[in-house]
Amino acid sequence: MFSGGSVDARKWLMLWINLLGGAAVLGSYAHGFRTHTDAGRVLWGGVPESMRPFYTVGMFVAAAGYFAFTYFVLFRLDPSAVRVGGRFGFGLFNAVYAAILIPSALWMPLTFRTLQQTGLLWLWAVRIVLVTVAWASLGMLLALLHVEPRQPAWAHCVAVAGCVGFCIQTGILDAIVWTSLFRP
Repeated sequence: MFSGGSVDARKWLMLWINLLGGAAVLGSYAHGFRTHTDAGRVLWGGVPESMRPFYTVGMFVAAAGYFAFTYFVLFRLDPSAVRVGGRFGFGLFNAVYAAILIPSALWMPLTFRTLQQTGLLWLWAVRIVLVTVAWASLGMLLALLHVEPRQPAWAHCVAVAGCVGFCIQTGILDAIVWTSLFRP
């Protein structure tokens, strides 16, 4: 399953962060849609109808990008050989994944809370969550750009391209556009 014969504990940790974090994100979405019949309407938060196709495409590109860079990190990097920027080891990837997934799981519950109890505190909580995901996504991109070794080169290129798509969704569409248009 993993490169290099035996499985490194850091890769197991990354796998668990992704499994539990991914389940938390998907679970928060399932719960939100199950408990809020108007979720499909209110979660757009003021995004004009004309912009929504960009989000639809962006979500698919971001999901594919996430799988692309996760494939590279999980299956193509050797934790004992990885250096990011000459300073950090494989553990940096685990921290970045947690910084992406934990706030991502909080977005929908906080957004519904903001809609139920309008106030600046909840509105800023939603914004902070989305900006945190955006910064963590950018951190992933920077880590991928500065990781050594980068073999195989094709997998590294696909991972970087996928992360760029992920960053466009999380950094531009979510953290900038959506937060500026969201009005509870």
